[in-house]
Amino acid sequence: MDKVTAVAGIVAPLLRDNVDTDIVIRIERLTQQTREALGHYAFEAWRYHEDGTENPAFVLNRAPWRGAPVLLAGANFGCGSSREGAVWALMSMGIRCVIAESFGEIFYNNCFQNGLLPVRLAKAQLQTLADLAQTGASVKVDLVAQQITADDLTMPFEIEGLRRDALLQGLDEISQTLQLREAIRAWQRADREARPWIWSTMETARTGTLPRA
Repeated sequence: MDKVTAVAGIVAPLLRDNVDTDIVIRIERLTQQTREALGHYAFEAWRYHEDGTENPAFVLNRAPWRGAPVLLAGANFGCGSSREGAVWALMSMGIRCVIAESFGEIFYNNCFQNGLLPVRLAKAQLQTLADLAQTGASVKVDLVAQQITADDLTMPFEIEGLRRDALLQGLDEISQTLQLREAIRAWQRADREARPWIWSTMETARTGTLPRA
């Protein structure tokens, strides 16, 4: 996972509430397409007409917001079914930060496992950014400073400490666990001495053979 320190660029306004993961990416696309190809199908029902041509009214099909790295959303973005592919689809189309009033809990968690920066702001702040976005302005979402800046505008935000550190270091949960492997091994050695019968039982379950007397 790449490190995330800041995301800068055009911000695309999509201030719709309750955009669920099925809108972000249809479930069948996750079985038909590679992870890298999912971006083409993100927001498929809104981006394309039934004949497959682009819908010119959809914001992400229009200049200057096509290819914007920052997406401005409404409340409860990413709600619905558990679908990590929703994060993959957004990242595949070039989005690196989503700013919303709130997120679906599972989607929010999945963002941190894949290097997508989710930022929560109050509704009034979102409207201020939306007005700015309509002009085609760029913003900088600085995770180090935990603030959004654009011209003379500055908006602070907060990310939980451990999650912020994980993004800054480019660590998912597995990578974070591996950083503790020496401590884990030390605990295992100590526990094997303190409770050898537990480890004997585990060995029997793993191999199907009784430990030597």
